[in-house]
Amino acid sequence: MQRKRDPVERADDGSTDLYDVATWEPRSPIDLVACVVYNGISYALQSIVIAVALAITVVLLAQPAFLVFDEPFLGVFFGLSVVPAALLAAFIWYTDITTNEPLGLLVATFVLAVLFATLAAVVNSFLSPWFDLLPLIGGVLFFYVVVGPVEEAVKLLAVRFFAYRSDSFDAVIDGAVYGAVAGLGFAAIENALYISMEVVQAEAGLFAAATGITTVRALVGPGHVIYSAIAGYYLGLAKFNPQYAGPLVVKGLLVAAFVHATYNATVTLGRDVIAATTALPEGLALVVYVIGFNLVVGYYLYRKIARYRRRYRAAEVDGRDSPSPELTEFDPPKQRQQR
Repeated sequence: MQRKRDPVERADDGSTDLYDVATWEPRSPIDLVACVVYNGISYALQSIVIAVALAITVVLLAQPAFLVFDEPFLGVFFGLSVVPAALLAAFIWYTDITTNEPLGLLVATFVLAVLFATLAAVVNSFLSPWFDLLPLIGGVLFFYVVVGPVEEAVKLLAVRFFAYRSDSFDAVIDGAVYGAVAGLGFAAIENALYISMEVVQAEAGLFAAATGITTVRALVGPGHVIYSAIAGYYLGLAKFNPQYAGPLVVKGLLVAAFVHATYNATVTLGRDVIAATTALPEGLALVVYVIGFNLVVGYYLYRKIARYRRRYRAAEVDGRDSPSPELTEFDPPKQRQQR
């Protein structure tokens, strides 16, 4: 969006110095001091947020760390629980038809998502008892008012902190890539916490308990990747449509939070309905429902990415004298930059 200009600047032919009249850039010592103070406050606030999140993360991960120290096999289960989510995030990264994203930014987004996930855990834990006071509808309201919005917001914050500001974030689809990585980070720490709690509460058969909860968390993880990739896609749209940035970010969060909360609110009912109508065991019915839900929501994300890829290819063809043969969906195009 073109920068708005004051009437004095618009009327000037460029021959007049309008510094401190209608334009400004740091020149004087006080200007430089102002810039330093502003940047200091900005970075200080970011540092405080990260420091608080880090402290909470250390506290929450203390139990999983001690468990792994006593029972090293649990570390394998922590890793296995994020394999499906990692594969899905890798697939979304692969579908980025523009340029490779820097590994440093991907890692930073993952780590920030891990840290900020603990902020969501604190908020959820603090507000949950208040919703428990509401009979019948309290749990459902909690999912739609707190869990969905808060968890999707902290994942998007992980993208917004660094990746969004980078020059490497140079295409709308990059938002989906970084959003998927943030979802992976969130799933990783959430899975570790759930598995450790289940193992601690198990009276006997730690291996069986770890296997069961790891299977469940492995199914849930891809959902986090899909939800935050959707929100991230709209964050990408916001970056390149600054006049509508606010509404676009809100739209992405609303969509992601709604599908996230809908999953939480319906997963038990969906499992029971499938088990009752198909005579499947509850465990298998849960697998069917979770995979089915993720496929439906994932198809929504897939269509957005596929449409972007088609338009990107069309734009490349329009810029050349002779078009190349059309590629099948998600085949690696020869024209892809840096890949």
